[in-house]
Amino acid sequence: MNPTHRLAARLTPLVACVGLLAACGQSATAPTANGGASPATTSISTTHVTTPPAQPSPQAVALSAARVLPAYEWELTAARDGRGQNDARWRVGDRPPLRLSFKDGRVAVHHLCNLASAGYELDGTQMRMTRPTATLRACAELGLMALESRVLSLLPTVQAAHASGAPDAPQLLLRFADGSEWDLVGHPTPETRYGSAGERLFLEVAPLKVACNHPLMPNATCLRVRDVRYGENGVKTGEGEWRIFQGSIEGYEHREGTRNILRVNRYSLARNGQLPADAPSHAYVLDMVVESELTQ
Repeated sequence: MNPTHRLAARLTPLVACVGLLAACGQSATAPTANGGASPATTSISTTHVTTPPAQPSPQAVALSAARVLPAYEWELTAARDGRGQNDARWRVGDRPPLRLSFKDGRVAVHHLCNLASAGYELDGTQMRMTRPTATLRACAELGLMALESRVLSLLPTVQAAHASGAPDAPQLLLRFADGSEWDLVGHPTPETRYGSAGERLFLEVAPLKVACNHPLMPNATCLRVRDVRYGENGVKTGEGEWRIFQGSIEGYEHREGTRNILRVNRYSLARNGQLPADAPSHAYVLDMVVESELTQ
């Protein structure tokens, strides 16, 4: 065999082997006897592409936030300044922590000296707030007015809102223009808890409780209340008859000798059209104290 024929004979197996490797690279990974992938085949495969998981669009995040924010009241649990350090300036003594509630395009701030609120808009995780407005009641408690001033100054600088967590324990992160952040935890609103919109009522509460019948409390006392009616202009137009109010008003603590007019929301406790047996038919939740007068 001449040299040319000998060289061709040596190259033929090599070419065949290269062709075989190329074919393996384009084929599916071959399993081994124990079910695993062949190491040689895996090392030369170049056509496999991993598709990344789909990410929610900004619109989907915005719709989710639009549903989550109004369904809860958001209690401040921690705050950090622009350097990421713990910031304790947002709590005064043993007063309840700040709470935010979002409804009908407005956010209300609770547990300040005054009731403050602002308009808000969501665009994905981006949030904008208008300058808050507040009632003008003066508070003598040390530090409370200063806290209110700080809150009203910070809120319009909010830039982002991130909601996360499970429905039974949602969390909200608010980020502000100076880099500071608030961590808040969600508590279901009465509408979420009772599964319906409340009916707004005004109740006048008499200064003193009266004796009432209670199957488990022989010396029970109850509130005495009557309905109060207001016109569209906010002027009182009439009152109903006094009656004994058995049960409680969530969020209201009665002080003997003080007459109050309360704005409350009433929620039906009926489920599937059936009222609970031997239990109140409605739940009452305090919205605000309209008037308060010390009579004794």
